[in-house]
Amino acid sequence: MKKLAIAAATATALTLTMANVAFVQAAQTTQAPMVLAAGEVTKAKEATSDTWITTKVKADLVTEKGIPGTDIKVETNKGVVSLSSTVALTASQKETAVSITKKIKGVTAVSADGLKTQ
Repeated sequence: MKKLAIAAATATALTLTMANVAFVQAAQTTQAPMVLAAGEVTKAKEATSDTWITTKVKADLVTEKGIPGTDIKVETNKGVVSLSSTVALTASQKETAVSITKKIKGVTAVSADGLKTQ
């Protein structure tokens, strides 16, 4: 009778242990997509922020008198703005374009190597 009780207790303990392991694995599996989604949200925020920065810089350059804003290409990657042009700018215009860009919220750095100068 004691052997049967010990066997039953052992079987119950093993069953509970295995059920707990299965539960933990199931919980981890269901949480993984949430972690993945959080990473995707971060990427989406960066993309939105970069898009916003590009749009704002472009708008400010186009509305600035004396700057050929329509001829300046603006690209943003993680807050770093790259300015380039196909037409030559004066040194003053280049300096103004960089200055305007640096003032935009979210801009971490400006690269104006692509701006042609006279």
